[in-house]
Amino acid sequence: MSESNDYVRLRETFNEDAERYDRARPRYPAQMFDDLAAAGVAPDARVLEIGCGTGQATVPLAERGYRIVAVELGADMAAVARRNLAGSDSVEVVTAAFEEWPLPAEPFDVVLSATAFHWIDPAVRVSKSADALRLGGLLATVGTHHIAGGTWTEAFFVEIQKLYERFDPSTPPGLRLEGAPDIPEDDRELTSSERFGPASFYRYEWELPYSTADYLDLLLTYSGHRALPDAQQSALLNSIARLIDVNYGGQVVKRYLTELRLAERVR
Repeated sequence: MSESNDYVRLRETFNEDAERYDRARPRYPAQMFDDLAAAGVAPDARVLEIGCGTGQATVPLAERGYRIVAVELGADMAAVARRNLAGSDSVEVVTAAFEEWPLPAEPFDVVLSATAFHWIDPAVRVSKSADALRLGGLLATVGTHHIAGGTWTEAFFVEIQKLYERFDPSTPPGLRLEGAPDIPEDDRELTSSERFGPASFYRYEWELPYSTADYLDLLLTYSGHRALPDAQQSALLNSIARLIDVNYGGQVVKRYLTELRLAERVR
């Protein structure tokens, strides 16, 4: 299978179990939406969301009064998002690939993509986002990083990494989690396009506890885990479950870094 076909396959895995994705994926810190508003996004702003999934970011955006068009590649994901947003008449969920979706004539005040921008074709994502925005509008991208902390100490990560190296041959050997200060702020893709000015960054560190079952549920929402052959996937998950149950009392605490990157369209 070619690299491009691998990429398409991984991108499509999220739609295979939309209910699990909706149940297991963590939501976003409330402060992030407050900071978005404080950056000058008015309550009635017109927002285009790229890759809304099942609405983890869309719901709090709608609760703040934004008028939203949410574009989602996966039909099942989009259906769950519509269900989650059934009480809001200010949101339209469109089932389409952003790369192929025709932009409406009226520009948006904000283009937002929460943990999805990296799945959009790099040849299209920046330029088309700029085309969708009014001059002075904001591109808001949200990244989620798994960082050291919580149960994710050096000892635990070494143990769990050995399991990945054993059952998933694509795992880089000796991989270690970084702390938040080690993850650089990066806006080179945006500024090099000359369509956006320098970005502002907002960062949020937070932790979430998981039972063994809940953690396995979460893992099955990640594309790399879903793409493993059944036998390898089962062996990996069973080994992780034993590790958490036996060595960590059936519960782990995962530490996240959520990063909001805001850049203004300048041309």
